[in-house]
Amino acid sequence: MSKWYEKQGEEEIVISSRVRLARNVAEYHFPGKMKEKECAELVRRVRECVPGLEQKEGLKYYSCSINKLTETEKLSLKEWYIISDLIIGKEQETALVLAEDEGISIMVNEEEHLRIQSVAPGADIDGAYYRADRVDNYLEEQLSYAFDERYGYLTTSPANAGTGMRASFLVFLPALTMAGKIQKLADEVARYGILIRGISEEGTKTQGFLYRISNQKTLGTTEREILDNLKLILNQIVQQEQKYREHLGNVSAAEIMDKVYRSYGVLRHAKRMTKEDATLLLAQLKFGRDMGLISFAKEMNLYELMIRIQPANLQKLCGRSMDAGERAAKRAEYLNRRMWEAGLREE
Repeated sequence: MSKWYEKQGEEEIVISSRVRLARNVAEYHFPGKMKEKECAELVRRVRECVPGLEQKEGLKYYSCSINKLTETEKLSLKEWYIISDLIIGKEQETALVLAEDEGISIMVNEEEHLRIQSVAPGADIDGAYYRADRVDNYLEEQLSYAFDERYGYLTTSPANAGTGMRASFLVFLPALTMAGKIQKLADEVARYGILIRGISEEGTKTQGFLYRISNQKTLGTTEREILDNLKLILNQIVQQEQKYREHLGNVSAAEIMDKVYRSYGVLRHAKRMTKEDATLLLAQLKFGRDMGLISFAKEMNLYELMIRIQPANLQKLCGRSMDAGERAAKRAEYLNRRMWEAGLREE
């Protein structure tokens, strides 16, 4: 089965939609106070739910003990935003349940007993939510969640109480970044309970012009209100990005085109590339593709490439551990080949 990120053509601005649900099982201590026996028992019970989940959803699910994965396997899953640093560092028994299309993942014994994540391509936050909700309802029938009529779903972190839901969009904002507008935009949307953060960076700093837009409030609101508010803010951000793209196209088209073709040239021919350099070059190439300044004979998903050239995924691709120098050479070799395979379309 194809992965969620392979199901549609690559989106220009909104890469993906994600819904995460934090849940705890009523009969166990919260994760911070759980004994090893409780951790192991909860993992067993969740894994026993997998066959029923497969039948309900009509696709294969895989489960594993995160503690038993290799470091490269753990970091690869982290690079795909499937698992977190927190669960990687846990000494107690933990587990991951993952759908074959990677659109659903469940971390067991992370910050909460369960962290259900649903991801959909593009701006399909409703699709991501409905899928997460189906899985959530099934697990609640099997496990019985900790829930209070007044405070909603009970969680270790007060920030997750209430709905226990974090909804977000992964967005590509090169024009707003180049115009220096991201921090101002983040300050404006914060007034509406929305957070803009860079990917794997502090604050709004990021790599590859990628940002995550998410809700901050989970208590005292409904799931539908969270989704509707987030979609409203997303539409305004997309409009701003489109406006600045149009402006850059009018005043700096030649400069941008030169930068785009230089990026393609380096990706096609360079012999060594760091993760940071390769990510920026791919982001600039994506911007040029989205603006219609460059096109390929064979389309490729440039966001997917940004993930595949991360250290752990690159080592997984090559089937062995490598130091930074080897990775730089293999990264360049891999991207050289992918650029050659795609080819430029003659205008």
